[in-house]
Amino acid sequence: MKRSAFILLTLLAPLFSRAQQVDPTTFTKVGDTAPMFDFSITKTQKANLKDYRGKIVMINFFATWCGPCRLELPRVQAEIWDKYKDNPKFALFIFGREEGWNVVLPFKEKYHYTFAMLPDEGRKVFGLYATQSIPRNVVIDENGKILYQSIGYSEPEFKTLLNLLDAKLKTIN
Repeated sequence: MKRSAFILLTLLAPLFSRAQQVDPTTFTKVGDTAPMFDFSITKTQKANLKDYRGKIVMINFFATWCGPCRLELPRVQAEIWDKYKDNPKFALFIFGREEGWNVVLPFKEKYHYTFAMLPDEGRKVFGLYATQSIPRNVVIDENGKILYQSIGYSEPEFKTLLNLLDAKLKTIN
């Protein structure tokens, strides 16, 4: 009995240790203060993340060529943006990693997205959060702390994101 338990633990140990490892491509973690950055909100208007203190901010990093991103973005539109766009305590920014206005705006128009789809040429914003892997979502609370981060797109992960936003946006006054 002891021997079989030892063998089982030996076989499962790598799985448990992997769950405790930090993703080496990610620079931030839940609980950190979100890195502040300037960005273009339109071709002529600049903003800074600190301008959105007091709001729940969701940042999505994507690329127009990314298959999982193309699966996730319609859900972001329908299940997040359409639901919370009129909530004064919510902001959503979708950054096209390594893409300029000349790429993100035609993509936005083609797929009829109505959320802010912004350029991130040179990974200036993405590079504050990670080195690779998209889609990537970050949710920042009203005090500028990271509440949630995800890499990739999956149904369970997206459901977790939806539940978090729903719970958080119901409690903010």
